[in-house]
Amino acid sequence: MTAQLIDGRARAEHLKADVAREVKQLTADGIGCGLATVIVGEDYRAAAYEGRLARIAAELGLPHRRLVLPATTTQTDLLAQVRLLNDDPSVTGILVLRPLPAHISEAEVFRSLSPMKDIEAVHPENAGLLALGTPRYVPSTAASVFHVLDEWLDSVGEDRPAFYHRSLVVVVGRSNNVGKPAVSLAYERGAAVESVDEWASRTGRLGWHTRRADVLIVAAGVPGLIRSEHVRAGAVVLDVGINPMRDSNTGAVRMVGDVDTEDVLPRARAVTPVPGGIGPVTDVWLLRNTVTAARNAAQAQPSSVSAEKEWSRP
Repeated sequence: MTAQLIDGRARAEHLKADVAREVKQLTADGIGCGLATVIVGEDYRAAAYEGRLARIAAELGLPHRRLVLPATTTQTDLLAQVRLLNDDPSVTGILVLRPLPAHISEAEVFRSLSPMKDIEAVHPENAGLLALGTPRYVPSTAASVFHVLDEWLDSVGEDRPAFYHRSLVVVVGRSNNVGKPAVSLAYERGAAVESVDEWASRTGRLGWHTRRADVLIVAAGVPGLIRSEHVRAGAVVLDVGINPMRDSNTGAVRMVGDVDTEDVLPRARAVTPVPGGIGPVTDVWLLRNTVTAARNAAQAQPSSVSAEKEWSRP
């Protein structure tokens, strides 16, 4: 058996065409749309991600504002900048890129976001809606994992509900932006779900969990963590890891995943590569959420006006 490599770039292009149509429809409807990204300090992965978003936004004709703050920025100053973006009607989606400096409370920053503009569903209100199965926005990486999986199932003639109902989905990694949302999305599809983190690897039990998975989603942030001995024969392996590795001789940086793809290929049924797997879809999905936020804001506006008139009656 040699696994099929799932082409995320091709799926991203199809999704981009859908988003482009949505952007044009917003324009035709007279609805504004804009993305604001916030980076605090210098992080290679955050800067690379923001650069890709800027490029795709330009291709789609979607306005993008880039706010770069020094690593010494105080939490008070960062919260003030977020409030300005919350109040700016030209911004419909706000993305605060991780990681934040150690002196800044990530939770406080996420709580300060307007829930309507929180396109990664990190505000407690949006995270709660996702956990309840009624999401306002689905976090872009977790959404992309299941979009890619759903599309692949269609391409190989699998019935989606039947596949999920008989499958165990194991998620490696419990981050708020990928691991936990992925668990919620697997539950939503009716799969059996198991969540493990780095402790399973430290205690030598990682393979015991992962070898039972029909679908293995890996978002641990550990290069090459998953090898063939961790994978059940015929499993679908979705690699979310984006780890920069610098060549000691040339200084060039390349991205590698959490899965040793070459080692896993002979054992799995399908694998997403890094780069070119989940990442390209994630970039487009984030902009799709920005468009959704613009539509949400436009739909909410009439009710706000009506409520204001109601309260103003003598």
